[in-house]
Amino acid sequence: MNIQKARDREELDQRLVLMPWYVDKFIHHKLPDLSPSSLLEYVRDYETFLGWLRQEELTTAPSIRDVPLEDLEKLHMDNIDTFRSFLSTKKDMPNAKITITRKLSSLRSLFHYLSQIAEDENFYPLLKRNVMAKVEIRRTNKSKDIASKLEGKLLQELEIVEFINYIKDGYGSDVVDNKQAYYAHQLNKTRDACIVSLILHSGLRVSETTNLTIDDLDMKKQTVYVYRKGNNEGTFKTRVFFRQDAIEDLIHYLSIRETQYLPPKKEKALFLTIPNGKKQGQMMSKRAIQEMVMKYAKRFGKPYLTVHKLRHSFATDYYLQNDLYKTQEQLGHASPDTTQIYAHLTDKTMAEAIDNRKD
Repeated sequence: MNIQKARDREELDQRLVLMPWYVDKFIHHKLPDLSPSSLLEYVRDYETFLGWLRQEELTTAPSIRDVPLEDLEKLHMDNIDTFRSFLSTKKDMPNAKITITRKLSSLRSLFHYLSQIAEDENFYPLLKRNVMAKVEIRRTNKSKDIASKLEGKLLQELEIVEFINYIKDGYGSDVVDNKQAYYAHQLNKTRDACIVSLILHSGLRVSETTNLTIDDLDMKKQTVYVYRKGNNEGTFKTRVFFRQDAIEDLIHYLSIRETQYLPPKKEKALFLTIPNGKKQGQMMSKRAIQEMVMKYAKRFGKPYLTVHKLRHSFATDYYLQNDLYKTQEQLGHASPDTTQIYAHLTDKTMAEAIDNRKD
């Protein structure tokens, strides 16, 4: 099991302790078939739903863990419609249609298991009445929906170079009057530029980037070896190519990795950080990489940029030069349907990308 999946399994176990017994039973039923990362999403969805039940006083349970099955049996369609409305109008962070569909699907899976599969000691279903069986979940064209949201929010070829150069030099000039920010940038700019360059020239996921080790990197073959999402708990690594453009940034970072971050001999993680109060380097977390990209993106004038949009930026450019199936293989998509995102990008976005490739 790779590092990220091990962490997700640990968090899953921690959260399950706070869940009702029937949720725990369902998750363990699914454990042989789904990754800890997927099951963790299920549990987070159930936390939201059960917390909402308490907030709406549809249960008198003192905590989420204590919500009884009987309260689920008493739910009406009006309650589910209200929950759907709650998800779409949350003040802090309203959910997109795709997210709402996923959360409702999570609930349907749980309710189906409790009413059709799980049994009590007398061989009767655990859940006698399943309101979620009445819920119609309208499937959207996920790839087309995502593509429409990506329009105008991706880096094209010239912007890729500009963004990497901004991390190396431009950001430092912008924060020169902020001593703390300037010092942190001088300390980490080589590492940060290398991370962004590698993602923009390979399409790696943030979890794959986080879990990279020194041994995973083959500079001669322009290859890294990663555990890809959905591959049987990470029992084997997949070869992923990166472009020539990333080599200089990798060489520069590797030349300062040992002296700058002082890793202990056993630390094999490629990308390191020295936490406050520590003297030796350790693996950067997924969150640290995400926050690092957002920090530079905001100053660069593209606050909507995230690590995943860097991956999309690579994929769009790569798709223009290759076919759907090569793009699918490079990105590690389980299905070509996911890769269709890049075929669905609007004519304007694609035309601009093609024009930039011709320059």
